Amino acid sequence: MHKQLRFALIGSAGYIAERHMKAISETGNDLVATLDKNDNVGIIDSYFPKADFFLETERFDRHLDKLRRIPENKIDYVSICSPNYLHDAHIRLALRNQSDAISEKPIVLNPWNIDALKEIERETGNKVFNILQLRYHPSIIKLREEIKNAPKDKVFDIDLTYITSRGRWYFMSWKGDVSKSGGIATNIGVHFFDMLIWIFGGVKENILHYYSADKAGGFLMLEKARVRWFLSIDEEMLPEAVQQKGQRTYRSITVDGNEIEFSGGFTDLHTLTYMSILDGKGFGLDDARPSIETVYHIRNSKPVGLSGDYHPILKNIR
Repeated sequence: MHKQLRFALIGSAGYIAERHMKAISETGNDLVATLDKNDNVGIIDSYFPKADFFLETERFDRHLDKLRRIPENKIDYVSICSPNYLHDAHIRLALRNQSDAISEKPIVLNPWNIDALKEIERETGNKVFNILQLRYHPSIIKLREEIKNAPKDKVFDIDLTYITSRGRWYFMSWKGDVSKSGGIATNIGVHFFDMLIWIFGGVKENILHYYSADKAGGFLMLEKARVRWFLSIDEEMLPEAVQQKGQRTYRSITVDGNEIEFSGGFTDLHTLTYMSILDGKGFGLDDARPSIETVYHIRNSKPVGLSGDYHPILKNIR
C-alpha cells in the first residue's frame, strides 16, 4: 500500500476536472485544495467533500505555500485543468510550491514556453507531466505495435477526421479566443497530432489547406505516414449517418483505407495516465514538444487552398 499522496487541483469547475478527481480517487489519493474563479463546483462533493476551495489564485497560492512549510502537509501534485493560456502560469505556481504538475493538453501554447519550464524544472527539482491520454488507448497502443513491426521503409496513408459539435457558447468562451485557446487545431487537435507523431514519427512537412474559427484541414508528412487531417466543431460537417443517429461527435482514423476503431474506451484514460505518473513514468515536457510545435506552425501558417494532397471533406465546405 503506497503512502496516500496529497493533490491540489486548478480549474475545478471545468468539464474535464471530474476526470482528474476520479483519477485521484481511483488511485487511492487525496484532493486537499482546489481553485476556480467560478463557484459552480458541487462535483467536488462526489469525490472529496473535505477539500478546501478557493476562488482567488493569490489565496490558493498562499495556502499551498503554508502547507509546504510543514513537510507532512506539502502538496505532492497540482493537477491543472484551467484554460489553455493559463497552463504555463499554473505549472510555474505548482513548481514554486515544490509540487509536481500534471497539466491538461496543450501543456503550453508556444514551443519556447517548454524551454522556460524545463529551466524551472532544473531549478526546483520538480517535474511537469502532460495528460496525453490517447497514448493509453488500447486501440492506439495496438496500432503503434503494428507500425513498429511493419517494413522499415513503408509509408502509410492516414486520414484523420474529428468533428465534435459545439454550440454558440463556444465562441463566447475563452475557447473561441485564439490568444487563449490557440484556436481550433490546438484546442481539439493537439492530442490527435501527439498520437500520430508518437506512432508514425516526427514531422517532415506541415501544410495547411484550410483554416477558420470552427474548422481546419491540412497535410502532415511524418517519418512513416502521409496524414490528411480535418478538425471541426461545426455540426453541419458531421456525416449524414451520424446526424441521423442524433450523435454530435465523429472521430475516424483510417490507415491505408482501414478504419481504426476507437470510438469508445475514453472514460478511464485519465486514471491510467495518473497510474503511470505515480508509477514513476508518465509523459513530460520533451514528450509534449513535437505536438506543440506542430499546432504552433498550423496556427501561424497561411492556408494554401485546395491543392496537393488535401482531406476529401474539404470539398464539402460551402
